[in-house]
Amino acid sequence: MITVNADGKIMVRRCLVTLRPFRIFVLGIGFFTLCFLMTSLGGQFSAKRLGDSPFTIRTEVMGALESRGVLRRMSDMLEMLMKRMDILARLENSTDFHKGDEARFPLDRFQPAAGLMERIQAIAQNVSDIAIKVDQILRNSLLNGKVAEGRRDQCEVPRDPKYPDCAGKVEWMRARWTSDPCYAFFGVDGTECSFLIYLSEVEWFCPPLPWRNRTEAPPSPPPQPRVQAAFRRDLAHLLELIGTGKESLSFMKKRIRHLAQQWLRGARRLEQKLKGRQRDQKQILIHIGFLTEESGDVFSPRVLKGGPLGEMVQWADILAALFLLGHSLRVTVSLKELQSHLGVPPGRGNCPLTSPLPFDLIYTDYHGLQQMKQHMGLSFKKYRCRVRVIDTFGTEPAYNHEEYATLRGYRTNWGYWNLQPAQFMTMFPHTPDNSFMGFVSEELNQTEKQFIKSNKVSSMAVVYGKEASIWKVRGKEKFLAILNKYMEIHGTVYYETQRPPEVPAFVKNHGLLPQHEFQQLLRKAKLFIGFGFPYEGPAPLEAIANGCVFLQARFNPPHSSLNHEFFRGKPTSREVSSQHPYAEDFIGKPHVWTVDYNNSEEFEAAIKTIVRTQVDPYLPYEYTCEGMLERIHAYIQHQDFCTTSSSALPPKAKSPAMQSPPSVLALSPNATHLVWSPSASRDPHAWPPVGSLQVWVSEAQHSCTETCRRRGLVCEPTFFRFLNKKDVFLQLSITCDSTEYEMNHLYPAVAENVHECYLQKEPLLFSCAGYNTKYRRLCPCRDYRKGQVALCRDCL
Repeated sequence: MITVNADGKIMVRRCLVTLRPFRIFVLGIGFFTLCFLMTSLGGQFSAKRLGDSPFTIRTEVMGALESRGVLRRMSDMLEMLMKRMDILARLENSTDFHKGDEARFPLDRFQPAAGLMERIQAIAQNVSDIAIKVDQILRNSLLNGKVAEGRRDQCEVPRDPKYPDCAGKVEWMRARWTSDPCYAFFGVDGTECSFLIYLSEVEWFCPPLPWRNRTEAPPSPPPQPRVQAAFRRDLAHLLELIGTGKESLSFMKKRIRHLAQQWLRGARRLEQKLKGRQRDQKQILIHIGFLTEESGDVFSPRVLKGGPLGEMVQWADILAALFLLGHSLRVTVSLKELQSHLGVPPGRGNCPLTSPLPFDLIYTDYHGLQQMKQHMGLSFKKYRCRVRVIDTFGTEPAYNHEEYATLRGYRTNWGYWNLQPAQFMTMFPHTPDNSFMGFVSEELNQTEKQFIKSNKVSSMAVVYGKEASIWKVRGKEKFLAILNKYMEIHGTVYYETQRPPEVPAFVKNHGLLPQHEFQQLLRKAKLFIGFGFPYEGPAPLEAIANGCVFLQARFNPPHSSLNHEFFRGKPTSREVSSQHPYAEDFIGKPHVWTVDYNNSEEFEAAIKTIVRTQVDPYLPYEYTCEGMLERIHAYIQHQDFCTTSSSALPPKAKSPAMQSPPSVLALSPNATHLVWSPSASRDPHAWPPVGSLQVWVSEAQHSCTETCRRRGLVCEPTFFRFLNKKDVFLQLSITCDSTEYEMNHLYPAVAENVHECYLQKEPLLFSCAGYNTKYRRLCPCRDYRKGQVALCRDCL
């Protein structure tokens, strides 16, 4: 028999009476039990989530057999604990220890012990009950796991002609499913069935598995009625959406605030013009890719150092226009935000999005386009029709079609996206193949115009360009010396030292000026002169709008990717005849003079004439706020690249009994071109309206862009499908000894010397751009609204 001395009994009694270590022990047991139950039962329920693999159940059940034994051992431990507590309680009753120490230990310290045994008994009973319930769940799970195991063993790659790529995709998954964590995210675990489930339910390369039908999600509810867009009256919320943290964003917000009243006036005028027309509110994501850290964000550090601001000017105006038109916007300048808004699954971007794309339209740039392709997987191909790419210099169809660009040498770092060419939106109307987005310049009222005219300094010239490299133009000393004879020359060149050595001493350099101070300088100056670079920026339009004459150099030969480093690698073959072709072609004299700077006599004669000429401030309508709002409204309402298609493939062979439908084109009254036939039906939803179509034949050395412009028209690529037919050659009295369908961005066309006619095989290659002296092209032209070249007269 074990004897216990008095001191030992006192120590034991104190430990048991205070119960603090014991409470910690009991709480630990309870916490462990709760965690175990959450893990076990949570695993059972989480395995049943929609979209999870059935093999998740089997994996967790196999481990749960051991967990069931843990529950039993816990119950046994609690029973043993209760027995030992009972022994200690009997030991307590056999002594009178508490009588002697009652004064030292208050009575309330003993009270918790009274109910402790009952609590332990309740815990033990609960654990026992839970163990029984878990045992039942595990038995059911094992049964389900056996069924799943049988299905797993029965999965075979289906042979369905509707899914010809299924077998190849399964083979790829066998070898590469671990290459991206996103596959495991969607339930792929290396088994054949998991491959087939993924390829049929997440992607769409394999047919659905019959035994998975019962797990399909219920049909989605009918779409909710679209919210109607309403013109907004305040830009404050837009400034919040743009965010902070970058100099580029600060610049854009300052520009929006500066032009706020002008934007609001333009929105009111357009609202009156539309007369309450119903417009669906679009969900629009704006991702400015070139401002993300992943793309380098080279612009933000240069905002305060005279770097190029044209892109940020355009983006600020796009944001203002979309917001005032009443659409719902999300603005991102980081890859993390883009992934969050798109619903990109975790991994390296090989899997589709986790849910349908919540945006009707996405405005981005080439950097953002690349980021979207890298992280959207197959969803990029599915949703790319909703993308609008802000593209400063344009992308011609020959560079956009990947296969054609690769075969014909048109592939560059920026092209080959296989988008509809009109999805690229440019700063100026470079080529009608793309959509002209544009920007805005400040619009003056009559009082301001009169004030500017009366305060002009006829002997003051301002040089176009804020970077010191502008002054490195070879031969500048000669024409600057001539200009200095007649005018005082001012510059706005950024510098960190006292004076950049490239700027001549007779030039008054103001340094980099804030936008409003630069505007004041232009309002005083008579001449705004360009040295040939930068190309096609917004500053010349701002100068012309402030009453300046813009003088620029003529390029001979024209600059292009073939002879000039700046254009090399850009997805265009456009030949640029001057520093600012839009100003030369669409504005011209007296506001714009284009001369040969190498011809001293021509240059000096132009300066003398400009000094004597009085011009009013002028701004083309398409560069006003109302004009840009009108243009973007028309694009959003009418451009749909997801449902419209224009097949150019040759028609299938017809039986002799079948007759060709009558031509939709007819010879014009003067027999010089074709127009839409009065007897042909018109699709009321077609845009642009087909009634504006005219078909002309180009000269051998002219593109369709040039051919239409010479007739006061604009080339319209959406109309190519109407003249990509053999009958059109006959209507134009063109002899065709043979007619072939081929991929060529110059077709439809005729090689007259050999009487060979060619039709376009690939709709993405319909192009207004390009020419070859071998061919005369068939060109679709249309009219346009005065001051709004992007829209035909009936396009609004």
